Amino acid sequence: MKKTLYLLDAYALIFRAYFAFSRNPLMNSKGMNVSAVSGFTSALMDLLQKEKPTHLAVVADAPGGSFRSVEHEFYKANRQATPEDIIASYPYIRRIVAGFNIPFIEVAGYEADDIIGTLAKKAEQDGFDVYMVTPDKDFGQLVSEHIFIYKPAIGGNPSEILGVEQILQRWDIERVSQVIDMLGLMGDSADNIPGIPGVGEKTAVKLLKEFGNIENLLANTHLLKGSVKEKVEKNKELALISKRLATIVIDAPVEYAPDSYIIEPVNKSELQEVFAELEFRTLARRILDEKDLTAAKSKNGKGGEVAAADVPPPAAGQLPLFADIAVANSNIATNILLKNINNTPHDYCLIDSPTQISRLIMQLVEQPLVSMDTETTHTDALLAELVGLSFSWKNGEAYYVPVPIMRSAALSLLQQFKGFFENENIKKVGQNIKYDILVLKNYNIEVKGDLEDTMILHYVIEPEMRHNLNILSENYLQYQPVPIENLIGKKGKNQLSMRDVPQEVIKEYAAEDADITLQLLQHLQKQVPAASLQQLYQEIEMPIVRVLADMEYEGVAVDVEFLKRYSTVLNDELQQVREQIFEQAGVSFNMDSPKQLGEILFQKMQIPSEGKKTKTGQYATDEETLQELATSYPVAAAVLRYRTLQKLKSTYVDALPALIHPRTGRVHSSFNQAVTSTGRLSSSNPNLQNIPIRTEEGREVRKAFVPRNSDFVLLSADYSQIELRLMAALSQDAAMLEAFHQHLDIHTATAARVFGVALDAVSSDLRRKAKMVNFGIIYGISAFGLAQRLGIPRGEAKTLIEEYFKQYPGVQSYMQHSIEQARQRGYAETILGRRRYLKDLHSRNFTVRGFAERNAINAPIQGSAADMIKIAMIRIHETLLQSQSQARLILQVHDELLLDVPRHEIESVRILVKEAMEQALPLSVPIVAETGIGNNWLEAH
Repeated sequence: MKKTLYLLDAYALIFRAYFAFSRNPLMNSKGMNVSAVSGFTSALMDLLQKEKPTHLAVVADAPGGSFRSVEHEFYKANRQATPEDIIASYPYIRRIVAGFNIPFIEVAGYEADDIIGTLAKKAEQDGFDVYMVTPDKDFGQLVSEHIFIYKPAIGGNPSEILGVEQILQRWDIERVSQVIDMLGLMGDSADNIPGIPGVGEKTAVKLLKEFGNIENLLANTHLLKGSVKEKVEKNKELALISKRLATIVIDAPVEYAPDSYIIEPVNKSELQEVFAELEFRTLARRILDEKDLTAAKSKNGKGGEVAAADVPPPAAGQLPLFADIAVANSNIATNILLKNINNTPHDYCLIDSPTQISRLIMQLVEQPLVSMDTETTHTDALLAELVGLSFSWKNGEAYYVPVPIMRSAALSLLQQFKGFFENENIKKVGQNIKYDILVLKNYNIEVKGDLEDTMILHYVIEPEMRHNLNILSENYLQYQPVPIENLIGKKGKNQLSMRDVPQEVIKEYAAEDADITLQLLQHLQKQVPAASLQQLYQEIEMPIVRVLADMEYEGVAVDVEFLKRYSTVLNDELQQVREQIFEQAGVSFNMDSPKQLGEILFQKMQIPSEGKKTKTGQYATDEETLQELATSYPVAAAVLRYRTLQKLKSTYVDALPALIHPRTGRVHSSFNQAVTSTGRLSSSNPNLQNIPIRTEEGREVRKAFVPRNSDFVLLSADYSQIELRLMAALSQDAAMLEAFHQHLDIHTATAARVFGVALDAVSSDLRRKAKMVNFGIIYGISAFGLAQRLGIPRGEAKTLIEEYFKQYPGVQSYMQHSIEQARQRGYAETILGRRRYLKDLHSRNFTVRGFAERNAINAPIQGSAADMIKIAMIRIHETLLQSQSQARLILQVHDELLLDVPRHEIESVRILVKEAMEQALPLSVPIVAETGIGNNWLEAH
């Protein structure tokens, strides 16, 4: 068997994992960002399972810096401070590595690169194949016949192994040792290695092809010409210093001890403890073989030891139906005494006779509050059939009612419960209760009365965290519910239906859901930190649940014939664009292959690539790269157009007909209430919020959405520049308020002020620039970002922003105040008190802190806009129901509402919608909702 040694570059992998989740970090219930620990541990586990190395070690930089920074103070001097979340994560990662019985190697004065380089070369001589686990390009200089770079999988991309051939191709060099010369010539901004100023990758490649290495280049500068000669001769010493800094040491004073790198069984007790602290229960179940842990011990949370045998037996008459989550397994795997169905006394009753059903209904209608849950055959509520109902109103007690397979019998049973569900005086509690409401609608049942939803309540309290029942139960109740996989298996073709599960088993599972939801509600109600959040939950988030349920149930009609015709049109356009590209390229190729496209553009057509390549060494052909080239090279613009048309066709035009519900003949998008931390709604299956509206082809898709029949029309109502109006109201900037009160076009008004011209002298180009600044400021745009978007020099963009703040000083004051206030409180807050927690405002890392500062500015604006449209939706929905109107809300997309309205009601509904939107949240600036009517969505908008 071949010996394989994997050497993990600890910090490279830790940073990679942390920033992979930077926009949506993984948080545990203690508020700790566990992205770095989770990502590192998952990468380690994946490597062990997939590659099955015989030997492994983790290597890290030792504290105090290396000999390089001692010799040259500028080395890595530009590095930002390590994010505090990574610093907090590091001790846990050390403990996890120790728990895997893997050596963790540091050597004072040397970097991880040097230790890995030294060990790799020694192991190669010892007969190993060595894999350096890192995304760092510098390691290319070490690659040989038996030494490779191993890049772990990330973001859906598979892992990569880079050998000599890949390194030579990536850098366009002849020998791997030339990687050092490349870095010495072009420098490395990440490590602040200067290189020769003005020499980029393209020039460095050319010089090395001619001279072979830096030393030979410097000895023959008389052969150079022009500015290159001047640059090289002027910076000879800097080139040699840069090469030395880029050279990885292969004789560092580290002990080579291969026997200590042998893969050993994990230290389960150590991993159990650290996973419990981090709340890594899924990782614990995945990494630790629970079946082998029955003899282990776990801490009971009070400092004592509790053996598995000490767990209380099931209550009398109860069977350990779920043995694989018994305490001897799951509790040991997480190293805390989690309660579960086998060790917690409970009374879950199966109700399956007419007498029992009558008795249960009599009890239900006497309760002020009941937790309820539905068991179904499908995750799509409108496709699901009921399998059973569960109810609980007392902790530890619940009831499960099986629902017959035959629809007629099911309808008959549900009619008996109609008096309970439609009783206005009984509060109903659920976890994602919108799903249950939709399922019951299919059985002619309307869930009435006040609602409580533990998912939504937790979303209001902790918007950044996950909100599913199992996580909430484990974190807040220290109770591990029965996993659904225990009943029907994992997702896939072999997964069972809930109808296949024995009633005695499903009874325990379903009743437990209702019971745990009730207990969670009681716990979470105590966690609401402010009255404003309680009001937000009760007056906006819970009422909107019914609105969204009705919208999803209603759906929207789609013109299938139009989509078929438009698909043909797009196909013809795609063919034309494809032929244009082939004609310009002089050859046919696979347009959907980034590798082939890159070779055509940058090799055959000789378009300057600026050295941009992907991690696999291919030429970069991403949107940003092509956008930069599009103004100068028509073929790049044509490729962008091809991709836009192709995505539009596959994602919407061809996909929408397949999403039409077989019973209703309409498309029913799901509106997700607890996904975005800003409070905005999102949609899925299909995601209607991503239909492009900036291109003519994208707008054309809206023609496919039509009224239910010829007696109806679509009414669109869209907030006009709502975020800018909110900025004016929050900042109280006099000039901005004046523009809105005078009903001026805000972008024209801004252009006139910033560029110092009269309103009637503002050109379309000036307005475009002003519009970009207006919206960019809300999102904390930098001069660099503005320059990129407008295609102007950074200096001009900087001047533009400075002039903007001179004209709107209140906006700048608001931004500064928002950041400072959020820094003091720990969160940003909307007008109605919705919070977004921003602990990174105190980070010493500029990138991390900057992201939090932008959120501090934007969250109150974007969140207030989300609250406004929700209030309007609630009022519109309630008024339409009360007036017995046939008009219905059918879509919400960003700041726009779409209604299906009878022609004879159109004027009254238009007035209702406009007033509801404009008066949702009284502000010191006029709010405008623009309405339109049409026979399709595009025409109405």
